[in-house]
Amino acid sequence: MNETIYNFDSCPERKGFGSLKWDKYKGRDILPLWVADMDFRSAPEIIDALQARLDHGVFGYTIPHEAPIEAVLNYLEGRHGYAARAAWLNFLPGLVPAINLCCHAFSEPGDSVMTATPVYPPFLSAPDYAQRELIKVPLCLNGADQWTLDFDAMEAAVRPNTKLFVLCSPHNPVGRVFTQAELTQLGEFCERHDLVLISDEIHCDLIFDPEVSHIMTATLNESVAQRTVTLMAPSKTYNLPGLACAFSIIENSRLRAQFQKTIRGIITEVNCFGYAGCAAAYQYGEPWRQALLAYLRDNYALVREFIEQEIPEITFRPMQATYLAWFDVSALGLKDPVGHFEEAGVGLSDGTPFDAPQHLRLNFGCPRHHLRAGLERMKAAVAPR
Repeated sequence: MNETIYNFDSCPERKGFGSLKWDKYKGRDILPLWVADMDFRSAPEIIDALQARLDHGVFGYTIPHEAPIEAVLNYLEGRHGYAARAAWLNFLPGLVPAINLCCHAFSEPGDSVMTATPVYPPFLSAPDYAQRELIKVPLCLNGADQWTLDFDAMEAAVRPNTKLFVLCSPHNPVGRVFTQAELTQLGEFCERHDLVLISDEIHCDLIFDPEVSHIMTATLNESVAQRTVTLMAPSKTYNLPGLACAFSIIENSRLRAQFQKTIRGIITEVNCFGYAGCAAAYQYGEPWRQALLAYLRDNYALVREFIEQEIPEITFRPMQATYLAWFDVSALGLKDPVGHFEEAGVGLSDGTPFDAPQHLRLNFGCPRHHLRAGLERMKAAVAPR
């Protein structure tokens, strides 16, 4: 289908509906371009599936059943070449609780957990919540503009009590899609130090660069698969985070049993709408996803061109995936970057919780006129006064 069938140029009014993104700035003229929550209506096929479930009229406890399980397995094999089994799946109400529970399941108090920064904030808070030590290894630049894992620094930082490496792939916030060589090297690192590899791949279907493709970590080889816990969800791709439906894939029976034991009594059932939305997304959402990627590709090009030409004081390195632009604003010399841009009427994510002060994240998963307006407000905020 052609992208013009879907209307990404407008969005429903979101203020007053309890939107985390929009109601944050209640009573203030601030255009929200922060949290990873797109403004687009979801695919019509998903909306139809949710309406059909609503029409059923009974909303009791819901177990994993044939429709979502089959949809997930077909999706994994058809899109990512991963022949998973139903027994490997655990449905969860979100990836954030899953990351936290992985710290409990696969390590003990006093152990350490490694990740690469800057990174999605729950990667940094989860070890502390579990009374585990956090080891942060900064990403490094391969050449001038491409972020990659710093394996030398990882080798220097790993300890005998390190039990986990938590990977964000594709990476949030830098938008990098790791190559097979990089992932293979990471797998070898985890094998060498006997680490469980937690692979958060929630952005894997949001790759807008046609020159690259996502490789599921668990598909590298059997040895890596046996130490990998893959975390995925349709929520970012199809704009369904409010439905709270995610899933883990764990091939190793021992690791799977550890995880299931840890979540028992803590993780509740996924709600019926979460399952319905998940199944419909993977069964029928592909034409909408392709149209979305085309729209995001143009939005990304707009951001790059605007920053380069109109606000060159901001450093914006090339991205390959996600809809989250990562800006280095250190050249501006701002004491409070987020507050500075909010005063100019644009709300951005603070880089500090990502372990990157003097950075900001912009969500370009929005209608283009909103994006242009936000960029113009950013330009005005940087212009000499």
